[in-house]
Amino acid sequence: MSPPPEADPRPLTGEPLAIDLLNTRWIDGAGRHDLLDSVDGLAVWLGGEAVREALGDRTVPVDRSTLDQLLQARAALDEAVASPGGPSAAAVTAVNAVLTHGWVRHVLEPDGPATAVEVDAPGRLPGWAAVADYLRLLAERPDRIRACGNPDCILHFYDVSKNGTRRWCSMAGCGNRAKAQRHYARHRS
Repeated sequence: MSPPPEADPRPLTGEPLAIDLLNTRWIDGAGRHDLLDSVDGLAVWLGGEAVREALGDRTVPVDRSTLDQLLQARAALDEAVASPGGPSAAAVTAVNAVLTHGWVRHVLEPDGPATAVEVDAPGRLPGWAAVADYLRLLAERPDRIRACGNPDCILHFYDVSKNGTRRWCSMAGCGNRAKAQRHYARHRS
């Protein structure tokens, strides 16, 4: 029996799968971090809530090949969210390159119609699912996919607030720092 994966060290979790994959890199007081810099980090990410919900009971190999394919998907998502005016030609190519490795199959089950995701290799499933989730977010509310308002932060979020005015990856982190800086500036003058 293998030991359980270590706890997820990332400062922001609970976002949709596409955003969760983007947020496998972050910056804090100790510097830059990348959860996907090793197969062990891959195991931690695969054990996260967003991934478990997306993959259901399907198993994915925790190996270098899966990690490489997931990094390709993350790079495609990075490219896609980099241009605020919509995905660049390079982003479209990168996203479509990931999506070519999977498809949705319509099936009839005893309970009625259903869909099943198929991929050409099991290790492609997490990256394919994350990129497909990005397309879902784009179809729903593309303006709600945002980078944190803190210029020193590289995290992203999907704004589900009622009025759509969320600016920070987290009020406890970046939002609180911004409030403290404004307070200091007001009282200093």
